[in-house]
Amino acid sequence: MLGSGTSAGVPRVGNDWGACDPDDPRNRRTRVSIIVEGADGARLLVDTSTDLRQQLLANEIDRIDAVFWTHDHADHCHGIDDLRALRYGRSGPLPGFASDETVRRLRQRFGYIFSGQYGYPTIVSVDTLDRLRMFAGIRIDTCQMPHGPIESTAYRFDQDGKSIGYATDFSEICDGIVDLFWDIDILVVDCLRREPHPTHANLAMALQLGERCRAHKIVLTHLDKSLDYRSLSDEVPDNVLVGYDGMVLDA
Repeated sequence: MLGSGTSAGVPRVGNDWGACDPDDPRNRRTRVSIIVEGADGARLLVDTSTDLRQQLLANEIDRIDAVFWTHDHADHCHGIDDLRALRYGRSGPLPGFASDETVRRLRQRFGYIFSGQYGYPTIVSVDTLDRLRMFAGIRIDTCQMPHGPIESTAYRFDQDGKSIGYATDFSEICDGIVDLFWDIDILVVDCLRREPHPTHANLAMALQLGERCRAHKIVLTHLDKSLDYRSLSDEVPDNVLVGYDGMVLDA
């Protein structure tokens, strides 16, 4: 888990920690992003958060094999320029994947990333998820989730009988999400705060999704300043973990 925070991070600008204990390093949250690593070492990056450079340095990651986007909101894609350093030494651009609409919006906003410019090479060769079923020996399944007025992509990664799901930025539990994550080993799930929110899952919705799809382990992410790591850890069931930056999970 590269980042576990909401769009403003924790602390917010102004050194605003909210209810979070500033002395607990697990409360210092950069914007959400994860790396999924396969059995043979293949690394799949999900989202290019605005804190991507810092996250890659903190986790000593200097190589990825592909990048996937959930949607085009700033906290999930505006670190895209930091992929330039991961392009160095490669014979071609990084493979990238997203939904049709997200691909369209990313191309519109970051054209130089996908087509090169002024003699600089193409950084990412982007494609839609329509025909993707496997990458580097990892099976990849997706569905679209309601995220307020837009949609966000949920991902499921399977290899060697082990499974990890990623569902960030959703506001409603639909049947497609439950089907995608059915009987999953680890589910990393959106949990903005305790109170309901118009575009994000709150704590109750995050736990409900885990229960409905019979997830073996639930990991909460996209956490805001109202959710202190220790207090929330004491509150949730035994199969639920509170995510934090740098957390490593083995399926």
